[in-house]
Amino acid sequence: MKTDFDFPKKDLIGPVVFRPDFNNFETINVNQAWSLFFSAGQDDKVLGEETELGKFFTNLLIAVGVTGTLWAIYFSNLG
Repeated sequence: MKTDFDFPKKDLIGPVVFRPDFNNFETINVNQAWSLFFSAGQDDKVLGEETELGKFFTNLLIAVGVTGTLWAIYFSNLG
């Protein structure tokens, strides 16, 4: 869908993912992904440019998933 409806950047309201200059099928880093998640798509630079914080949230999510899975397996075999 093509639209000629173009706001100046200062007047653009709405999620960053719907802005014409966002992404264009480029890869985004982990900080941009987590920033979009935490801000509900409003801003992709909330966590900054360094990727350590994004990697921390990714590893935390993996750790919670693995721990939950092991917890469920362990306690389902007790009974």
